[in-house]
Amino acid sequence: MPTGPDQERRQPAQDTPPKPLIAIKTGHETLDRRIGGFSRLIERIKAWPSVAHLLRAAERFNDRLGSQFGAAITYFSFLSLIPILMVSFAAAGFVLASNPDLLARLINRIVGSISDPTLASTLKNTVNTAIQQRTTVGLTGLALALYSGISWMGNLREAIRAQSRDVWERNPQDQEKIYFKYTRDFISLTGLVVALIITLSLTSVAGSAQAAIVNALGLDGIEWLRPALTTIALSISIFANYLLFLWIFWMLPRHKPKKKALLRGTLLAAIGFEVIKFVMTMTLPQVAKSPSGAAFGSVIGLMAFFYFFARLTLFCAAWIATADYKGDKALPEREPPAP
Repeated sequence: MPTGPDQERRQPAQDTPPKPLIAIKTGHETLDRRIGGFSRLIERIKAWPSVAHLLRAAERFNDRLGSQFGAAITYFSFLSLIPILMVSFAAAGFVLASNPDLLARLINRIVGSISDPTLASTLKNTVNTAIQQRTTVGLTGLALALYSGISWMGNLREAIRAQSRDVWERNPQDQEKIYFKYTRDFISLTGLVVALIITLSLTSVAGSAQAAIVNALGLDGIEWLRPALTTIALSISIFANYLLFLWIFWMLPRHKPKKKALLRGTLLAAIGFEVIKFVMTMTLPQVAKSPSGAAFGSVIGLMAFFYFFARLTLFCAAWIATADYKGDKALPEREPPAP
């Protein structure tokens, strides 16, 4: 077998044992032995397939600016709420124009949730103006909501593709004409809205049906049945989350993931999203008890919710992309877009 200078230089590096995790020598024999044992234990744990996969996903998430992309998605998500609120107030004005008493109660309830009198007065004037000028506000809000929604979808797509690509740099095939990009993002946004409506409807209908069945059978007073009902409701909610994330991880990446990785990563995202919703449900009422929390708690809560959702989505995208299961075949690719 020929041996050249290059091969001779590479050979020692191949035989060199891996560097220990904690390379500290204190001079104390017992302490050094314990440090070495702890280092070897950590290395064995890191060699477990599930832990190694988690570390690969975390490394890709950090190397490909997952936190920064998550912050950008949070910003665009929060920014998109303004035109959505404009459309909502305009729609309320059209629907309740013939019932001024109900409209006044709705406005008072919205304003009553604000503890600061100055902020409440400003909000009341803003809502009244939006309702009185509902046609202009509605059309303007609809146009802004469409533009901000398409931009939000484009940012989410690029962030997920950054985690899903084999290499960090974009290649010439990723360059698309602007009209194709906006058309594709509009279609994707429409699909996401439809998927969101389906999942929310599924959760709502299943919850209502469960409550109706329990009341019809007279089972609402049975204490031991409550954990089972809670488990059923939780399973339905996780299933709805699963459908939503399955659409995201299947439709948005340019290159299709492997089947097992996609299904398991989607389940991880669905469970994580349910944990986020549970934590937010438990913490927001506590935050709202303070005066500052009553004024800004909802805003901070929304920003935190969007940020955790974005980070979870991007981390699971990295987890799917770094999965390596035996016999896991890649799903069929879509035709590439026209240059």
